[in-house]
Amino acid sequence: MEPLKITVFQAYLFWENIEKNLNNLALRLSALREKTDVIILPEMFNTGFTNNVKKCAEPANGPTTRWLFEMAGSLNCVVAGSLIIEDGGKYYNRFVWMFPDGKYVKYDKRHLFGLSKENEYFEAGNERILVDIKGWKICPMICYDLRFPVWSKNQNGAYDILVYTASWPDKRSAHWRALIPARAIENQAYVVGVNRVGHDGNDVYYSGGSMCISPLGDVVYYKPEDEDLYTFTLNPNDLLEAREKFPFLRDSDSFTIS
Repeated sequence: MEPLKITVFQAYLFWENIEKNLNNLALRLSALREKTDVIILPEMFNTGFTNNVKKCAEPANGPTTRWLFEMAGSLNCVVAGSLIIEDGGKYYNRFVWMFPDGKYVKYDKRHLFGLSKENEYFEAGNERILVDIKGWKICPMICYDLRFPVWSKNQNGAYDILVYTASWPDKRSAHWRALIPARAIENQAYVVGVNRVGHDGNDVYYSGGSMCISPLGDVVYYKPEDEDLYTFTLNPNDLLEAREKFPFLRDSDSFTIS
């Protein structure tokens, strides 16, 4: 494992305006002066969180996926975030993890947010994935997944970093601030949560609060309220020392999820 640089973009998003969002995100990312390994964008970064699948869904090889490929190539790093994908006549809230060479992996959101009727428009995923970069194993998830610790469980030390891309409203920000540290401590892994800021087309307000929490519960990064583009470095020695000093993972329960 090598030190890993992660850039989070706590962005303001324009409601259901793919072109404007992609242009704005590209402009901001082009101003990066520090080399990074991974850039993580908020949930539905090209539209804002919406159920308007007829207007906002794209095919798997659509303009936003191509944009991710172009950005990853030009910045020579992973660029990742979720968007609405139509696949086989069904709609998915899909996390796309795009490598600079154009290869990518995908994760379809497992837990669909019933309060907003997301479950009435989208198909739930059923497979957790892991990606590897610089020896780090990373498990990407989406927003509401954060509330379900069984799905996030780090069985047998499967991952080192748990990532949540999110559109988490301010009215439940206390839950966000509580659950991300809990996931980090219980799974002895870094947890990175990337939220958005501003109001959406339904007048829901998002106050950011993007953060990175260490396996010991320490704050590596935290930013409420304002739009923010920030890069931090994770050191593998800190992770390994935490797990060696507190070897809790070896005592955890083993189970399977159907």
